Amino acid sequence: MYLTDVDRRLLALHYVYPVPFNKAAEVLTLDPELRNLFNYRNDELARLLQIPQTKAVQLNVQLKRHEETPFPLLYHREKIIPIPITNPVYPKTLKWLVDPPTVLYVKGDPAILDTACKVAIIGSRKATDYSRKALSYIIPPLVDRGAVIVSGLAKGADTMAHESAIHFGGKTIAVLGHGLFHLYPNENKSLAEKLAENHLLLTEYPPYMRPARWTFPMRNRIISGLSESIIITESEEKSGTMSTVDHALEHGKTIYAVPGPITSTLSLGPNKLIEQGAKPIWNGFQALENCLFQ
Repeated sequence: MYLTDVDRRLLALHYVYPVPFNKAAEVLTLDPELRNLFNYRNDELARLLQIPQTKAVQLNVQLKRHEETPFPLLYHREKIIPIPITNPVYPKTLKWLVDPPTVLYVKGDPAILDTACKVAIIGSRKATDYSRKALSYIIPPLVDRGAVIVSGLAKGADTMAHESAIHFGGKTIAVLGHGLFHLYPNENKSLAEKLAENHLLLTEYPPYMRPARWTFPMRNRIISGLSESIIITESEEKSGTMSTVDHALEHGKTIYAVPGPITSTLSLGPNKLIEQGAKPIWNGFQALENCLFQ
């Protein structure tokens, strides 16, 4: 992938200041080519980024330290492909977010991002075999039509979604809440390595960033933003799954929920969503109605 000079400068800024684009956009508004990025006075940088003067001083030191760092070459050595928001390859649907990622770091097959239909499948980390059985009805029709399955590589439902997509011959994207040097959870390391070979790992965080409590809710908006529709399997009534649903509703995405037995607390989330207007789903053909295939 070809990177322009502005792409390269944005990589340097994001490495030392890894925030969503809405928090750094003013710099590009005033200087679209980022020609002055390494020459701002501390007070100018503080004003542009709306950060305290003390933080601007530290940031300026880091910027100057990395002015000549060959980030594209370093990422290439690790088989990481950076996709800055200034690059035409950047997914258009993510630009519609209020706080789009400034840079995407991907590992695997980036062509998967060009697939016309992407469907997110999410649910509880405590998901049972009921979710796996439900996915055996839902995923085959989706992958048969070339849809890509998007999830978050977490334990439980996410893992089942990725594994089912692979099992039925489809492609899948894992959106991570950390940098690519710190794969989490540890028990999904072999799955992540498999995705990095033939599918796609994607994150908005530079490779050095470790997982943190706040990074996982942030990645949920990317799962929603990439996908035409969202399918919820098993989920508790109040959970991280529901934050992804909130993002999807804000973006006008269609929500599907797998009806569950009333005896299970993991049915409370999807059953409540159906009560509130989500579409019940029992096979993948239903979710295809939101996809415009090329």
